[in-house]
Amino acid sequence: MKHGKKYKNALAQVDREELLTITEALDKVKNLATAKFDETVELAIRLGVDPRKAEQIVRGTISLPAGTGKTNRVAVFAAGEAAQAARDAGADVVGAEDLVAKVAGGFLDFDIAIATPDLMGQVGGLGRVLGPRGLMPNPKTGTVTMDVAKAVTEFKGGRVEYRTDKIGNVQLRVGKVSFSREDLVRNVQAVIDEIVRVKPSSAKGRYMLSITVSSTMGPGVKIDPTRTRHEEEVLATA
Repeated sequence: MKHGKKYKNALAQVDREELLTITEALDKVKNLATAKFDETVELAIRLGVDPRKAEQIVRGTISLPAGTGKTNRVAVFAAGEAAQAARDAGADVVGAEDLVAKVAGGFLDFDIAIATPDLMGQVGGLGRVLGPRGLMPNPKTGTVTMDVAKAVTEFKGGRVEYRTDKIGNVQLRVGKVSFSREDLVRNVQAVIDEIVRVKPSSAKGRYMLSITVSSTMGPGVKIDPTRTRHEEEVLATA
């Protein structure tokens, strides 16, 4: 992948071997963001797990304290009262058999898919379409539920889903460059705490291998995994 002059200039200001605190890393990311749009801040954590083993897949959802800076487009597979509840909660698209057929035909204009349990028999047939994009509803992430209104509200309000990829990375957005340093620290700390909380009992050896934060157009900045304990408390007393 070719990078432009601005990226190369930013990269020259980053020591790829230096390990920083969360606050230091985010300050650098904000300073190096030079795009004309409000860049997304992304967090990548490399875990010492084997995703080929089902019991070592790390996945779930988390509500970021300061939100993501983006409003998710939510699709809900539901019928009857549940469908109306989803619409009332602000879902972007709602349907049952008709929505299943629409998605099977190529419609994918949404970021989150939620389904009621009774429709999963039909939604399950969309595995080849939704699965590779990480959009398949799953009870473990709260996206298969009868309380669709609550799920829609949470995912619209900053709740994000995470899952290890095939080599053990967890990647998700944690805000925008325009966020205050304090809000970004709170979000990053919340994700790290969550990933530690859900550590698989079968994972042996070092768990967090590396943590990197970056903006959409900027280089990655490394965070020291041993220095990630509640920096929002440090900021509050600084």
